[in-house]
Amino acid sequence: MAERTTTRIGWTGLPERVRASVEGILGDRVVQAVSQPGGYSPGTADRVRTAAGRRAFVKAVSPAQNPDSPAMHRAEARIAAALPASAPTPRLLGSHDDGEWVALVFSEVDGRHPTTPWRADELSGVLRALERMADALTPSPVTHVPTAAERLAWDFAGWHRIAADPPERLDPWARAHLDQLCAAADQGIAALTGDTLCHVDVRADNLLLDATGTITVVDWPWACRGPAWLDTALLLVNVRLHGGHDTEALLRRLPLTADVDPAALTGMYVGMAGFFADSARRPPPLGIPTVRAFQQAQADALLPWLAQRLP
Repeated sequence: MAERTTTRIGWTGLPERVRASVEGILGDRVVQAVSQPGGYSPGTADRVRTAAGRRAFVKAVSPAQNPDSPAMHRAEARIAAALPASAPTPRLLGSHDDGEWVALVFSEVDGRHPTTPWRADELSGVLRALERMADALTPSPVTHVPTAAERLAWDFAGWHRIAADPPERLDPWARAHLDQLCAAADQGIAALTGDTLCHVDVRADNLLLDATGTITVVDWPWACRGPAWLDTALLLVNVRLHGGHDTEALLRRLPLTADVDPAALTGMYVGMAGFFADSARRPPPLGIPTVRAFQQAQADALLPWLAQRLP
């Protein structure tokens, strides 16, 4: 299960005007709010119940918690409002934006995060759901999002930044292969072409699994247009992190990745590893004290795999 990863405020910590706006969207008074663990937003993440029994999920944040988070909520509001009913996502019921606080109100999903380390049955269900999601979101139903190459350009330049200023504790293999890693990341960003709406942050704590096995993908602020295989390939970073599965065998077997140029997949993973390694050496963002350790753990999980994949 996902662990609490932020210092998070709750429903009662919201200004009265924000709570009143949310209650206006719901058409009723909120009488119960239960904060949810996991994730990397320091804002609210509450399952709420109204006096009449209506249930919803509310997330809200202001610059006081983290200066970048309101812009992420605004982006998610625009994207969520444009997602089709066929997408495995919660329905946006409404939003509040007063220039300081941004709040999103979603239909509640009665589910839990997949178990980590990943159970084989839950992993198989999620991978099938990502296939259906890619089909439902191709061509992209949302036009006002960047391409994956645009979205990830700065991230994939991480190895170039590391090469220009290598940290003392850089992995020895990575230090010896910086030129190759930079070149592979450049190849990876060039391969991110396509017209599928991609989530690009698919991991266990952004997935909900209900009692029937239905998968819902939540938290869409980073959505972009890219190849149909991207979200499936990115999920395997989380699988690799938690262990217990042969991610190389999965890449060769899964319908969305089996026929993808191996160099493109390697380049994508190299780019992500560079982003994680470069970000992990920086001070933590306001309100998100554990994200750097999480990024370092992902870099550490990817590097041995890259050592096997790179020629």
